[in-house]
Amino acid sequence: MGQSDRVPFLKPASVLKRAPWQDSQEVRISNWMTEWNFVETIDAGLIGAPYSSASISASGAAGGPEAVRMAFRYNTTYSPDWGVDIQSLRVRDLGDIAGHLTDVTAAHQHIEDAISGSLTYSDMFVPVIVGGDHSITAPAVRGFARAHAGKRIGVINIDAHLDVRNFEHGPHNGTPFRQIVEGMDQVDGRNVVEFGIHGFMNAQPYHQWCIDQEITVISGREIQRRGIESCMG
Repeated sequence: MGQSDRVPFLKPASVLKRAPWQDSQEVRISNWMTEWNFVETIDAGLIGAPYSSASISASGAAGGPEAVRMAFRYNTTYSPDWGVDIQSLRVRDLGDIAGHLTDVTAAHQHIEDAISGSLTYSDMFVPVIVGGDHSITAPAVRGFARAHAGKRIGVINIDAHLDVRNFEHGPHNGTPFRQIVEGMDQVDGRNVVEFGIHGFMNAQPYHQWCIDQEITVISGREIQRRGIESCMG
């Protein structure tokens, strides 16, 4: 039984490369993170969403999942920065979500259904969704919410952009957090954080909209002034 038979619109990853060589003293992520059999209990699952047709500017974001998997051939499970080795965790690759090239709404529905469907096998694992343009965020959160019906959900956007544009041009990659706040009962503006917003890349009316929704907006300048740990506290 394949992924698409278990979970709608989910297919095996197009690229699942192993490290080109082995060292007995290290563990490469590409060798450690294998495909999921949808039976074993896991801690986290990688899900690719190779979709960028909703981007308002030219983007190669659809290649993100493939690029990440290729990079994993050279990454190890150990970080000397933190003194942590994650190889005891059970992390699996669930594959990629099949998008729709010409219909943004349909593509987003595929993402929502695939995320929700994956979590029906085990709602305890952490889904790590790799895009893809930023429009995938809204359907990903909706899919997560469907699998956790009745529970409140918080959202943190780490970005230079607010991504709360109106919908005059459809549900593109500048709209996900407006979609989430206005369209989901499980998410309240008070549980949304816009972190690292900076530069001449936003509009005052959209900033005001965030304030009106009681969204916490922490600018890059504030992080520089207060320090990252203070802002996260």
